Amino acid sequence: MFNVKSFPVNPLQENCYVVSDDSRECVIIDCGAYYPEELQAIDNYISQQQLKPVHLLATHGHLDHNFGNAHLYEQYALKVEICEEDQQMVEHLAQQAESLFGMRLSEEQAPTGTLLKDGDEIHFGSHTLKVLQTPGHTHGSCLFYCKEENIVFSGDTLFRMSIGRTDFAEGSWEDMERSLTTVVASLPADTIVYTGHGPQTTIGDELQCNPYLR
Repeated sequence: MFNVKSFPVNPLQENCYVVSDDSRECVIIDCGAYYPEELQAIDNYISQQQLKPVHLLATHGHLDHNFGNAHLYEQYALKVEICEEDQQMVEHLAQQAESLFGMRLSEEQAPTGTLLKDGDEIHFGSHTLKVLQTPGHTHGSCLFYCKEENIVFSGDTLFRMSIGRTDFAEGSWEDMERSLTTVVASLPADTIVYTGHGPQTTIGDELQCNPYLR
């Protein structure tokens, strides 16, 4: 059985996902949990379900998707796995916090683990997530696609009837447009999309109704 548990976290209501199967191995995607009660809720779920976390994945390097990395490193010895182009972003979260939000991060940041590239496969239990790079929101943005379960974790590349911003310093509309037309639009129409913010959707619905994909 394949399970996807969503935790909307932090003031930006970013979606952190804990994904597991019958083996009880799990991956944690985009742990933006900031408040202690959010981190505790994730820990409680992992404990109650008797899960074994084996990967911490990030769809990109923005702070709101990585607040909880230090906690997961301390708790489960997980190092965040992220595309190489966003390595510097995730290794300088304190600078992001100060420059974007005027806040200070008190805890030390966790070390970075495997640097991902397009086409890499991430294995847990009996399942595989494939890395599909989708630069645009950031240089190193990516999707995590599970073909056998027909689902994709889109981060801030694709939302329900919208897309991620491209006006940050590390963003590019030209790259985003290319990612949408060559990567996102090539996925099967019935693929379920678990987004970085907001409700889930499907590729078919987005191709039909999303103004950025029509």
